Amino acid sequence: MKFFASLFLVFLCSLAQAQLRYTKLVLQPKQVFSFGTSDILVVDTLIMMDSSSLVLNKTKKENYLHAKVMRIGNNCFIDGNGNNGKAGKPGSVGTSSFGPCRSGTNGEDAVKGEDGLHGTDLLIYSKDIAITGQLSVLLAGGNGGNGGMGGEGGSAGSGTIHCKGGDGGNGGKGGDGGVGGNGGKLAVHVPIGFHSVIAPKIKVNFRGGQFGKGGRGGYSGAGGLGPKGKSGRNGLQGSDGNDGSLGNYGTLSFADN
Repeated sequence: MKFFASLFLVFLCSLAQAQLRYTKLVLQPKQVFSFGTSDILVVDTLIMMDSSSLVLNKTKKENYLHAKVMRIGNNCFIDGNGNNGKAGKPGSVGTSSFGPCRSGTNGEDAVKGEDGLHGTDLLIYSKDIAITGQLSVLLAGGNGGNGGMGGEGGSAGSGTIHCKGGDGGNGGKGGDGGVGGNGGKLAVHVPIGFHSVIAPKIKVNFRGGQFGKGGRGGYSGAGGLGPKGKSGRNGLQGSDGNDGSLGNYGTLSFADN
């Protein structure tokens, strides 16, 4: 029993450490407040003055904002946009041969673009909320990264009277584009009388991320020239990578609190 009691105490302590807890939190005009490594902000009174911002913990799928009283000015933001994926690395260029009658090597295939990260899901709980101007909640999915370009095939050495020219290397395949991240979900839990009042004042961007474009295939390497009938063949052009796909849109919902 002592073991389980101690384990439960550790669990409660970890929850407490994961939360940001304030009696009153006032964000001055244009001030930016970050959730940092936490995904839960609990505050008795939250005041966001004009053009102030909350930045969510984008490494967590869901973030929670619990505020008994919320007073929000004009042009305020909550940022939970997913990060864009990085572009894929290009394939290495094939080795060209300077010796007679030797072929070039193939270019390497490129790397796929990274997928865009999903927008953060945000759950807001409040008993008393008022928005003076507009609150923009940014939960868009990140864009997928473009695929890398395939490596160029190496050129071949020339032919002689004793041997034909080498063949050019093939171009590497272009990397596929990354998938766009899905838009996040915003769920606002407030007393039913506040739904119609604050809904027109909340602007949500929860679009899905754009797809990454497939990378171009690598250029073919040139075949080596030689005497009549002894020239090598050019390499093949690398195939282009496939485009990624669009991320899905998120959702907005209101529920009674």
